[in-house]
Amino acid sequence: MTEPRGNLPEYSVSELSQAVKRTVEDNFEIVRVRGEISGFKRHTSGHLYFSLKDADAAIDGVCWRGAAGKLGIKPEDGMEVVATGRLTTYPGRSKYQIVVERMELAGQGALLKLIEDRKKRLAAEGLFDASRKRKLPYLPDTIGVVTSATGAVIRDILHRLADRFPRRVLVWAVAVQGEGAAEQVAAAIRGFNALVPGGAVPRPDVLIVARGGGSLEDLMAFNDEIVVRAAAESEIPLVSAVGHETDTTLIDFAADVRAPTPTAAAEMVVPVRQELAARIARAGATLEASLARTLDERRTRIAAAARALGDPKRMVEERAQRLDERGERLKLAILAALDARKRRTIELGARLPDPKTQLERARGQLLRLSAALASNAGARRTALAREAKHLDDLLTRAKSAGIRVMETRGQRIAALGELLESYSHKKVLERGFAMVVDADGRPVQKAGEAEPGAHVTLTFADGTAGATIDGEAAAKPEKKAKAAKAAPAGQGSLL
Repeated sequence: MTEPRGNLPEYSVSELSQAVKRTVEDNFEIVRVRGEISGFKRHTSGHLYFSLKDADAAIDGVCWRGAAGKLGIKPEDGMEVVATGRLTTYPGRSKYQIVVERMELAGQGALLKLIEDRKKRLAAEGLFDASRKRKLPYLPDTIGVVTSATGAVIRDILHRLADRFPRRVLVWAVAVQGEGAAEQVAAAIRGFNALVPGGAVPRPDVLIVARGGGSLEDLMAFNDEIVVRAAAESEIPLVSAVGHETDTTLIDFAADVRAPTPTAAAEMVVPVRQELAARIARAGATLEASLARTLDERRTRIAAAARALGDPKRMVEERAQRLDERGERLKLAILAALDARKRRTIELGARLPDPKTQLERARGQLLRLSAALASNAGARRTALAREAKHLDDLLTRAKSAGIRVMETRGQRIAALGELLESYSHKKVLERGFAMVVDADGRPVQKAGEAEPGAHVTLTFADGTAGATIDGEAAAKPEKKAKAAKAAPAGQGSLL
């Protein structure tokens, strides 16, 4: 009996999903949701995917590429935010999600906690250590400035440098807030460091990273980890001039020097030309006065020393007379030394033997050594000849033994081959037997293993033939013969 249908309408899965989608979108067209970002991922397409969660629930979120570029903050895991958007469903997975159009931090306290946690983590890595700080050059030839191309900051810096001490300035224009600002600032710092000294574009001697004042959210690009790491890695001394005097960002801790304002940064990197000129003038006057005093002291000392010295002419005459006396004494000493050396030479010559006698003695010794060497050489040649003959005999015997061994091994291998061939099943097949294998290639050794109707292969000495098992394995010979006669033409019979 057919069960009666109820009065409920029947939907397809797609119809039901679309009905739910319309209901959710119509009732939650614009919502503001507060929660913590979790599982944040930026897709290669530029879309942002994440979840917003609190202690009891979670909701999936998506921010399309067009809206992602306009967000006032850079989302990341653990950040507590208030997201504004519309609820919708994703029928492909039976999920609902919020499509975010705007996003803001859930309060300044959350943002400050985020900055403080990041500061502690980077400080633990040593990025803020005082040992990393470098001294600014006294008078740089080239100054690199990383800031916005528009606005009062760059004008204030250039104006202050022109007032104090005009220098060559290279400006790397970047966005100082909003999406992509942190990446641009970090790329500018690394780009200045990548310049080659003496290249077509001069490498700055000092860098200024500057921005005017603003809210905590406006200055977030300079709290970004990528900017802090770029500042800490900079080989060029770097001055941080972000915001007003009361504003503090993480780049201030990684920089070599922090300036309270961009104008103060310009004052730090160059001296005042007039003050420098005055200092040079004062130093020159001090040097001249010191040199004059030193010359006066030297003149006084020379005059005193001259008074203490005697008459130079008389001193020279006395020294000349003493030199003449020493010269005569030296001449006599040389003659005496030569006479002593001559007598010593005569005495040594008388004690030396006659050279002819020494040569005869050496010649006789040489002849004896030559004869002994010739005798030893003859004995060595005889021994070598005897060793060579022995080696030839050993080589001949080794060749003969090798040939005999090879012949014996060959005969043995031939005999084993013949024996192996006699054991081959092919020899049995040549005597009129056949080998039966089933469809899986396994040998059928007993009649009980042959199933009626099974296909088998018969292997003979000259080839193979197919067959089908007909009848029962335990049938009498007469029945087997009848079954063989009743087999269809072209089909062999085994039993």
